[in-house]
Amino acid sequence: MKSYYKIIYICILTSCIFSCKKYLDVTPDNVGTIDYAFRNRNEAENYLFSCYSTLQQLVYPQFDPGFTTSGEVIFPNTLTDNQGIDPTGFNLIRGTQNSANPGLDYWDGYNGGQALFTALRRCNTMLENIDKPVDLTADEKKRWIAEVKFLKAYYHFYLFRLYGPIPITDVNLPINSSEEAVKVKRAPVDSVVNYMVRLLDQATPDLPKVILNQAKELGRITQPIALSVKAQILATAASPLFNGNPDYSSIKNKDGQALFNSTYDGTKWDKAATATLAAINSAEANGNALHKFIPTSAIGKLSDSLTTVLDLQTAITEKWELNTEIVWALNPTFKNQPNCTPRLTAKAAANPSFPGTFAVPISEQELFYTKNGVPINEDNTFDYNNRYDLRTGDYASRFYIGNGYTTVKAHFDREPRFYADLGFDGGIWFGNGMVNQETLYYVQGRGSSSLAGPTDNIRINVTSCWPKKLVNYQTVQDDGNTVVDFRLPLIRLAGLYLLYAETLNEQGKPANEVTPWLDKVRTRAGLPGVVDAWSKYSRNPTKYTSQDGMRQIIHQETRIELAFECEPGWDLRRWKELQSVLSKPMQGWNVYEKDPINFYRPTTIVTPVFNVRGYLWPIHDYALLVNNNLVQNLGW
Repeated sequence: MKSYYKIIYICILTSCIFSCKKYLDVTPDNVGTIDYAFRNRNEAENYLFSCYSTLQQLVYPQFDPGFTTSGEVIFPNTLTDNQGIDPTGFNLIRGTQNSANPGLDYWDGYNGGQALFTALRRCNTMLENIDKPVDLTADEKKRWIAEVKFLKAYYHFYLFRLYGPIPITDVNLPINSSEEAVKVKRAPVDSVVNYMVRLLDQATPDLPKVILNQAKELGRITQPIALSVKAQILATAASPLFNGNPDYSSIKNKDGQALFNSTYDGTKWDKAATATLAAINSAEANGNALHKFIPTSAIGKLSDSLTTVLDLQTAITEKWELNTEIVWALNPTFKNQPNCTPRLTAKAAANPSFPGTFAVPISEQELFYTKNGVPINEDNTFDYNNRYDLRTGDYASRFYIGNGYTTVKAHFDREPRFYADLGFDGGIWFGNGMVNQETLYYVQGRGSSSLAGPTDNIRINVTSCWPKKLVNYQTVQDDGNTVVDFRLPLIRLAGLYLLYAETLNEQGKPANEVTPWLDKVRTRAGLPGVVDAWSKYSRNPTKYTSQDGMRQIIHQETRIELAFECEPGWDLRRWKELQSVLSKPMQGWNVYEKDPINFYRPTTIVTPVFNVRGYLWPIHDYALLVNNNLVQNLGW
């Protein structure tokens, strides 16, 4: 047993995880000893970047449970060629998760998961040896220590969201540790949270407020990033999954120590509110603001409706250097634009490199509001019961729907985020080389021979709806592929506004204190404020006046604003609402039919398998075997 852990420890020092020597994505090559790794400033900086390297691998959405298990996207499981996408994470909603061979195993690093405990031990090694480089300045040392403490907090947080109570990896155990010493046990939820917050509090003062040398340092941690993650941690700890959840009252360490506090503590929301406001103030003081579209010289006159759509779409896809809204993104660029794009031209339809396989189910499409800013089943002006009847696009709707194209009524009279985020049959697609607002592409997603629809079982969008939000309008897919890269945000200012509204509501604050933070986001989205929208257009006009009603509004607003950004799936978990989302069949249109009457028939694509045990990941059976002090999560 002892030799097993010695091997792990040595591997931390010697392994080269990735061969690509990119900034913040490196691991020291051929490091034989710690002394060599820290012999001077340059070698130590390489080791610092190796501490970052695991973080950079979290950029891939197919490995992010917040994306793959959120109910926002379906990935087909009948493909003969996955086009480089590992389907493990997407298949979890089909009931494939298990403890013998867990999918997205971030505990041990199997099946698409990163070995985060290995990353934590690497960070500890950095802190243990930071005094060795004699040419490292005092200011640099303080900053590097702060960065590594942040990384330790974030890696713990990632594990915490998946597994709940985890072993705290504060220091590396000596190689000569006893067999019992290496058999660590899980720490209670509150202890893990307090530890993560303490690390962030220690780190924040020594982090820069902004990155001045963006060419060399963009992606390194700043004070607004650290404060924002602290807010996320405290909001997660205050949420129903971890705050007084009776489901987990029986989970205890083998010595009888309870790992969950089954008593609700309202003061946790007070801490979360304070932390979120501090993050907002820091972000705004250091230049963050809601993004507005920056047109290129090739773009001429734009209607107000298209301008709003592009305000929203480019809040994700604009370069980080120009996007004032991004508080934090990872250094690598988003790699999955071809999976999110329909084939808009005949040449693209014949090109196998454009898979278009990320499919948005009807339930996610129907989450978006009407043009009046209320849910489609609440709007007293929206024909909800007949929403699947056919309607033809006309001149008045030409910036949203193809003029003369027959689609369904559900695609009309929706909010701007519906048109910014979704590529649906008949929907206008600004970009792909076309930026004249009068001659834009629109999606033709019906039938196996359509330009944008499925052509075979290798490249198929199973719902005929694409997450347009994740495609840069400047990217062109035709006979060739011109990708204009962007970095997918981890934290946006809009998300912090919504999180603050949530914390205020959970504190029991009145609506007039909560709604201004929601309305900041809604105004940018071209919607009336909450009070105005519900008072005039909702069948439940007083919904916003109760705490529970406001909670529903905030949760839906958050899921809409942050759709496809890997965050709503985590939110649904901490709210304990993922089970309700995945309790219904996930449907799409009858994609092989070309006639609209037959096409627009909701068809079940996936019947999700999810119950209470699915809120937390299973610990690998082998980990329990080699460490008999560990206890398994509920139901696994």
